[in-house]
Order: sequence, then structure tokens, then C-alpha cells
Amino acid sequence: MKILMLTWEYPPRVVGGISRVVHDLSHKLVKDGQDVTVVTYRDGDTPYFEDDDGVKVHRVDNFMIAPNNFIDWVMQLNFNMIAKTGEIIAKEGKFDVIHAHDWLTAYAAKTLKTSYNIPMICTIHATEAGRNNGIRTDMQKYINDTEWLLTYEASEVIVNSNYMKSEIQRLFGLPFEKINVVPNGVNLNNFNNVYRDYDFRRRFAMDNEKIVLFIGRLVYEKGIQHLISAMPKILDHYHDVKLVIAGKGGMLDELKAQANNLGISQKVYFAGYLNSKDVQKMYRCADISVFPSTYEPFGIVALEAMLAGVPVVVSDIGGLNEIVEHGVTGMKSYAGNPNSIADSILTLLFDHKLCDQVVKNAKAKVKAEYNWSKITSDTFFTYQKAICESVAERQAKQIAQESATKNQKKSSKQSEVSNLLSFKKREAFA
Repeated sequence: MKILMLTWEYPPRVVGGISRVVHDLSHKLVKDGQDVTVVTYRDGDTPYFEDDDGVKVHRVDNFMIAPNNFIDWVMQLNFNMIAKTGEIIAKEGKFDVIHAHDWLTAYAAKTLKTSYNIPMICTIHATEAGRNNGIRTDMQKYINDTEWLLTYEASEVIVNSNYMKSEIQRLFGLPFEKINVVPNGVNLNNFNNVYRDYDFRRRFAMDNEKIVLFIGRLVYEKGIQHLISAMPKILDHYHDVKLVIAGKGGMLDELKAQANNLGISQKVYFAGYLNSKDVQKMYRCADISVFPSTYEPFGIVALEAMLAGVPVVVSDIGGLNEIVEHGVTGMKSYAGNPNSIADSILTLLFDHKLCDQVVKNAKAKVKAEYNWSKITSDTFFTYQKAICESVAERQAKQIAQESATKNQKKSSKQSEVSNLLSFKKREAFA
């Protein structure tokens, strides 16, 4: 099967979780014998074309003119994606299916679908309404409407959790059977031959300090502010703790000010952005990983921590709520509640037997349910559904057209007979 992936991020460009999902899915599809082409944005000095272990990656620039705003930037990116895909089709032939990732590729996906008559599916990784707890500004409304357009135009829609299925059904009124729940996954070999590096660990904490780790974007919906608010209670009961926050985002200065105001800045370390190798090392060095999101469609970082053998504390919302079973594969806390976050962390800090059991169960769950073999198989089945629906739709149109033509001919013949009879009657009367 020839598959076209449209995405605004692909390694080495990593903005959120889409990049890793598209990368891992594409590589597994290629290993399974499929032909995968990715069209994405060219960031920095990355090559325009790259054969990434069998995945054909085409990158496009934005226009030379400076866009007025982010929406214009996205639109210009879509124009260039359409042009590049047209070149590829002219040289290599038509794709069997288009897989668009989030609203940022909606216009390219819709245009290519209708221009080349290719079935299109989309994955909605998150929604604008969910990220912002509602739609308030004109830009948010525009993005929300574009998300609706993408799901409307797609033959099949993929989401990564039952929570997201309910959300987009509520927001966009999609038919239940059109939405396919296919979770994200992790590479089960990610932490092979990665061990605790004590020299690396000492960059963030002393040997006697337990590392409580957060990895992710520093934005409101990730809930880091609630984790920082939980630290005074944690430190009151267990002094040798260091909170390490790895990531970048617009809330950095605000979070640093919060730690200062609470008088715990010496116990909170902002590690900044870490590359993939350092992220692997960081997980191995952590004692507990915390993901206190107030909105989280899935939560791939929690899977990574579970695979790395780090006990996790997550909010009881979204995909995180589906991944973790409280007291079995991790600990849950009430979303947005620092006191609850502190209680779950302290439980793990004091109960070593629980930690060992949680880690063992979590690893087993990740390997059984979130491996790319199963996920890729489910995704490929969705491609087949979309293609079959497209064929059935074309056949139905053809049958309808043939039936209309026959009816038209029949009607024309009946009209001729009627006219002839009329003429005969008039002739007889004359």
C-alpha cells in the first residue's frame, strides 16, 4: 500500500507528541512491507529529502513572504505541501490513502483527496476546545472549525483514547462508527542498554535526593503549576526530594517565579529542553515521574516512564486515566489538586514494596497493549476500511448514474411513444 503522511512535525523537528507518533508508525509500516511517504515542514537546515530507514521524507519551506500570523503560516505550509505532493504523484504515481495529522494539514489533505480522488483518514491528537477548556477567541473558533472540516472530509477518524472519542463526538457530531480508537505506543527497545548514569544525575540532584521528574511542554494544560504547589507538603514529610522539570514553553518564567514565591527554588531544577538521549538518561535517573495534566488526550510520556521502570503519578483525566490503574500500574491524583498530587507522591516515596509492584505491572501493560505491532495493525485496518468505503462509494455513484441514464432513456422513449400516439389521434380526427 502506498501511504502519504501529512504532518507539520517530524524528527528532528519535535513540537509535541505528533512527531514521535508519525515517526514510529511510519517505520513500523515500512517494516511490514508498506510504502510510506511523509510530507512535512522543513525546520532549520534539515534536508529537503531524506530516506529515513525506508521512510521517504519530503520537507517543504514556507513562502518567502512573512505571514501576518500563525493561521497564515499554516495556510502557506499547506500550499507547499500540496505542490510537493503533486510533484511526487507526477513522478511516482497516486497514493492509495492519505493520513493527515491534526488540523494543521487539513487544507492540504482535503485538496489532495478531492483533486486525485484518494481516500483520506485523519488522526485528531488533541482539540482546540480541550486545550483551552472551551472556545473563546476568533483564532480558537477558526481552529475548532478547521478540526471539524478535517473530520467531516475524512472517511475514517483515528483518536488515541476513549476520552478523545467522546470529546470529538460531542464537539463535531461525528457518527460513532466513524471514530476508531487506536492508542499511541512506544518503542519497546527505547531503554535497552540505557542505565543509571550517576555523573549525569549529579547535574540535577545530590545522591541522597530523590528525583521527582516532569517531562513535557511548559504550558498551562500540563499542570506543572499544580506540581510545584504540591512541593511544600512533600518537603515537609520527605526533605530529600528534588523536583526536576525538563522541557520548554511559554510558562517558564511564571513557573520559576512560583517556585521563588513558595521559597522552594533550591528544590526545583529547570533542566530546559533535553534531546532524546538525555531524556532516556533522565528517566533512568528519576525515582518518580509525575504528569499532572489538566487536559491530556493520551499521555505518551507516561508510557515512556512506565517502560523505563519509573513509578508514575498521573491526573485522573483523559488518556492518562485510561493508561494507569491506581495502585496497580501507577498512582492517580485529582486533576488540578496539589494536595492530592503530594499524597500520591509521598505514598510512593515511603512504600518501596508498592513501587516495585507498580513498576513490574506497568512494564507488562506497556509491552502487551502499547507496542507498535498491534497499533500499526489497527491503523492499517483503518486504511483498508477507508479504501473499501471509497470503492463502495464510487460503485454506488456509478450504479446511480447508470440507473439515472436508463431512466432518462426510458422516459425519453415513453415521451416519443406518447408524442406518436398524440400525432396519430390528431391525424385520425383530421
